[in-house]
Amino acid sequence: MKPSTQLVVTGCAGFIGSHLTDRLLDSGYRVIGVDNFDSFYPRSIKERNLSGALTHPNFTFIEADIRDSEWLTKLDADVDAVIHIAAKAGVRPSIEQPADYISTNIAGTNNLLAWMQQRGIGKMVFASSSSVYGNNEKIPFSETDSVEQPISPYAFTKRACELLTHNYHHLYGMGIVNLRFFTVYGERQRPDLAIHKFVRMMAADQPIPMFGKGDTSRDYTYVGDTVAGIMAALTYLDANPTTYDIINLGNHSPVTLQTLVSTLYRLMDKTPQIQYLPMQPGDVDRTYADVSRAADLLGYKPRVSLEEGLSRFVAWYKTTYL
Repeated sequence: MKPSTQLVVTGCAGFIGSHLTDRLLDSGYRVIGVDNFDSFYPRSIKERNLSGALTHPNFTFIEADIRDSEWLTKLDADVDAVIHIAAKAGVRPSIEQPADYISTNIAGTNNLLAWMQQRGIGKMVFASSSSVYGNNEKIPFSETDSVEQPISPYAFTKRACELLTHNYHHLYGMGIVNLRFFTVYGERQRPDLAIHKFVRMMAADQPIPMFGKGDTSRDYTYVGDTVAGIMAALTYLDANPTTYDIINLGNHSPVTLQTLVSTLYRLMDKTPQIQYLPMQPGDVDRTYADVSRAADLLGYKPRVSLEEGLSRFVAWYKTTYL
């Protein structure tokens, strides 16, 4: 898409959304950002995430909830595409509040798609999740694998949205790219996520809770690589405006929990203190992305190693919180 194109970015004040918004503005796009400052974590964190964008002349901010379609009826700007990042996040909280996740993630997404169809806006990049693979026994996880056995309400809502976007593609010819994110980390990461929580506890000399034996693994993907993948998806969608695709955005390099914790202790220059606890319901054993489709269609290639990405996160955390 050409610079000066106007995009809607939902969830613009969150972790991934704020990094994406900054990158889009730096690249010359005009951005209408939408966020409701969900109370899942403090509003002040999201306001800090958004502080740079709010001073940019090509940025317009709307504080709104995607479950409420009233704001959409008042949005009369010319929009070329929607990048839909907003969602109720977190696997474990979704088990406690499934109705909230269904309402926000599915009904909210339908509100956006219905508005797009009414306005003739034909392109969406949707933020899906590796959680849709559940405890897939085949590795690495490929887009052609069965994803019909989600093990958390959060995972179910993300898979449901992939099916929902297919409906709008089939019925109205919309171009949709669903990107399955794999354990994104980096500066501005949500405080509830493992890396942020571990570093916070290490800084306070508190023992780290390790669920299971530490042999579960995740395909940790640095946020800059994820954002690069989203940007590439926009370009791909511009060249293929009626496509429907599902594409993994991972690092193709899973790391065990034990290795992650050990690396963080070393980077924090702290003596390990670990509290072993039982596995939590809803948690998958591993994630491992096959990124060959992303490479073929998007030219995607993750560039930031775990060591480098964690070093950047630790430096950011110390500057921000210590």
